[in-house]
Formats: sequence, C-alpha cells, structure tokens
Amino acid sequence: MIYLDNAATTRVCPAAADAARQAMLEGWGNPSSGYPFGKEAARRREEDRAVVAAALGCAPEELFFTSCGTEGDNWAISAAVELNRRKGNHIVTTAIEHSAVLECMKKLQAGGFDVTFLKPDREGHISPQAVRDAVRPDTILVSMILVNNEVGSILPVREAAEAIRAAGSPALLHVDAVQGFLKVPFTPKELGADFAAVSGHKIEAPKGIGALYIKKSLIPRVKPLMVGGGQERGLRPGTEATAQIAAFAAAVGAWAPDAVERIRAVKDYAADLLSALPGVELISRGDAPHILPISMPAFSGESVVRFLGDRGVCISSGSACHRGRPSHVFAAMPLPPKVRLGALRVSFGPESTREEVDTLAELLGEMGRRGSLL
Repeated sequence: MIYLDNAATTRVCPAAADAARQAMLEGWGNPSSGYPFGKEAARRREEDRAVVAAALGCAPEELFFTSCGTEGDNWAISAAVELNRRKGNHIVTTAIEHSAVLECMKKLQAGGFDVTFLKPDREGHISPQAVRDAVRPDTILVSMILVNNEVGSILPVREAAEAIRAAGSPALLHVDAVQGFLKVPFTPKELGADFAAVSGHKIEAPKGIGALYIKKSLIPRVKPLMVGGGQERGLRPGTEATAQIAAFAAAVGAWAPDAVERIRAVKDYAADLLSALPGVELISRGDAPHILPISMPAFSGESVVRFLGDRGVCISSGSACHRGRPSHVFAAMPLPPKVRLGALRVSFGPESTREEVDTLAELLGEMGRRGSLL
C-alpha cells in the first residue's frame, strides 16, 4: 500500500505505540485515585502534559487534554461565545474552516448570531485586508484555521489578532491548529490566540487524543463543554485517557527535527512531477509542507480516489470528514467547475518517499493520456 493521505490521519509511530502499551499494561491506574499507584499515573500524565505543552509553546497549566481536534474546536467556540455574550453579537470566521468549526458557526447563526464567512481566493488564501474589514467593535469571536486541511494554505491568524486590537473589539481569537502543529512554526502567544486546538493523530499518535490551549488569564472564567467530575482542573471531566496521552507525548518526542524538511522535499518533488502530467492541474503548491491540492478536470475526484485505491494508492478528494460529499473548501474557492469536480488532495508524512510519488504519477499519467479510468 502507498499511503499519501496523511492530512486525514497518520500511521502511529513505534514510540507512541510502545508508550500506549506501557500505560495500558503497567501504568494503568486511575490518576484521580489517592493511593500511590494512582498518584504515579497522575505524575506521568503531568510529565506528558509538559512535553506536549513545550512543543506547542505554552505553559503546562494552559494545556487541557481532549479527545480530538473537533472537541477542542467546539469547546473553544462555546467558551468564547459564553465569555463575550454580553459584549456583542458578531462572529468572524472563514468559508474554508474544518467542519468542526463550520457546524458550530451554523448553529450559532441559527441561534441569532451574526456570522461573517470570509471567502478565499483561487489558491485558498484569505486576504488580511478582508479580515481587517470584517472585524467590528461588536465582534466577540474570530475563529480561523491556521493551515487549511484541504489546500494547505496558511491563513492570516496574526493579522486577525492585530485587526481585533485595531477595531477596539472584545473578540477572542480561536485557532484550529490541528494541521499546523509541528509542521509550521508558531506558538499561541505569537499568533495572539486565546484558544488553540491540536490533535494527536495528525502527528503519528493514536486517534482519540487532542489538546486545547486556553490562555492563562481566561482559565478561571472558562466553562467546560461537559459536566462531570473534577478532571483537568474541573474543566474537562471524564477519567483521563492515560494511554492516549502517553502516546501523544511520545509522538511529539519522536518527531524528528528534520521531519518537516523531508516532508516538504517530497511534496515539492510531487508538485513538479504531477504538474507536468497530461490531464493534471495544480490547484496550488500549498503553503504547508505536507498538503498538495491537485485536480484531474476530466474526472470526478471520487472516481480517481476509487481507481487509485483499487491499485493500492491512497489519496483523497478532500477532508476525510466529508465522507464522499462535495468539499465545501473547494466549493468556496473560485475554481472552474471541472477543476472543482476533479479536485484531489495528496498529503505527505515523515515516511513518504519519492518512489511512492513516482507510482502515483505513473497511474495518474496513464489516466490522463487515455482520458478514461482504463
């Protein structure tokens, strides 16, 4: 199998698998228990928290473990709206957010909030000026993805923070940083973010673990998304998933210093090779090191995905969360209809190779030359 869909999920690295196994078979105590076995689990959890926080560039006490990026996004948006409910009614986001954000926005809009959805350009970028023009004195929340998960564009999050200050707005800034974590340089403080969500399974940790950064000054006023016990300082109830947390920290620790450089090199090779093929168009070279959006306008993206999948090559026609539905990201971009119909995402990880790209190119090239699915 050739796996080139790393923006959807990544293979769990050996260090993360080993850490999870150790936590499940040896360090399986409940961190809330008062006896030594439980206290040891709590100590290890805090060590793991410190590892992830250091990689994110925040204090450990600002990092709260969640089940995934979707939970972090939902919690941040809910908390921000609750904190600023009496200060205004306007929210700014983009039309190319992950569904975890867009569905929250649709719900808020249905509840009476005024939501501005900023439109992207041909390559999936949002204009900093559009952000500045959108933020108003009654804006209470700006929610913006750092790296778009389908086209790899980096959005102007820092400029959004500046726009909030310039407008004299009380708005809080939420960042979906799931695709950016460990792949593009940032810290929440550098971005001016009040909330930032990340996820483990995009960096070779297991599915089912993520984290939410909450700015320290906000923590005493933030309400939990759920109610229950006192875990995560009372803000994220539920017995901690210590095995997944251990694996998350191990994956962070195992992320090689040159991983991004190697990933980008393979992506750049793919961009040059695929763009030269008959019937293949680059939608964009993508800002992020791991995501390359292309199109085969003579075909539907889904048909290409099925064709390649039958031959052991895995790419996608958009986010895995769409499950076969048209991508709202490509739909929001001013693309020719056939380019939009044939849109595909190729995404790379630390183990991706040029040889895998060669095989992908061979199959796409044959399709393009024949003008059919063979």
